[in-house]
Amino acid sequence: MKKTWFSLGQILLTLIVVAIAAVVLWKLVDYYMFAPWTRDGHVRADVIQVAPDVSGLITDVKVVDNQQVKKGDVLFVIDQARYALTLRNAQATAQQRRATLDQARREDARNRALGNLVAREIVEETHSRVEQATAALADAEVAIDTARLNLQRTEVLSPVDGYLNDRAPRAGEYVAAGRAVLSVVDMHSFRVDGYFEETKLRGIDIGQPVDIQVMGEPNILRGHVQSIVAAIEDRDRQQSPSLLPNVNPAFSWVRLAQRIPVRVTLDEIPADFRMIAGRTATVSVRGIGPKIGRRAASETSPASAPAPTSSVSGASQ
Repeated sequence: MKKTWFSLGQILLTLIVVAIAAVVLWKLVDYYMFAPWTRDGHVRADVIQVAPDVSGLITDVKVVDNQQVKKGDVLFVIDQARYALTLRNAQATAQQRRATLDQARREDARNRALGNLVAREIVEETHSRVEQATAALADAEVAIDTARLNLQRTEVLSPVDGYLNDRAPRAGEYVAAGRAVLSVVDMHSFRVDGYFEETKLRGIDIGQPVDIQVMGEPNILRGHVQSIVAAIEDRDRQQSPSLLPNVNPAFSWVRLAQRIPVRVTLDEIPADFRMIAGRTATVSVRGIGPKIGRRAASETSPASAPAPTSSVSGASQ
């Protein structure tokens, strides 16, 4: 009898262990296969390429590498001498054309005052010269405004509040109009892009709270889902150039779930947190947030744009 109870105890204990193992296994499968989280997340920010509007030699640099700047701060100054001379030349041309216009107006007024003593053709010619001189003066005034604008643009200003890259220009360098010289990271545009497997999108809704664990940081950041992209690149029918997100799979010889970029807005950034675009993060969607339609979300979130179009290596979870 005692042996029978011992055998029943062993069977019961085995069943309990198997049940616990099954529950743990199911939780692990559910977490790793279906729970809305990913290790494939990255801190992102808008990087503005700063290019001068005029060409010339840099005479003065007001900033240093990696400096924090505010919108409107002078970054560097381009040689102003040539543009100042251009402005003076435009002003002299305008003065000359103004004198020509005054002379044409006097001749036109005199011919009109003489009435029938002056042939009609001559009256029309003098009036035409007045109109031509007026147009020429207007053109000269536009040249003055253009020259003044070019002189003003010799001071290159920061377009946003942010941080410079690690290569500020140097005095004496020649810069060309329209060619980027440095870049500024917009400090107000930091967010996190999480690249979720398409099998996990059912657990993600716009507005849901999100936990963000940036690699190397002890604290967890809080945020919420801002937007989910409406399209990704189709590698079988890729067109060039393409503006759609293109997240490479981890293995090219295995058919994997596509990675879908999900943009997360940070609710609050701790003062001691070092925010650097490009850092790796684990993104976990938690709870049930308000389900907002894609159209409504785009209306309430003006910055809900697709993730950057550059290819990103999709690391497995």
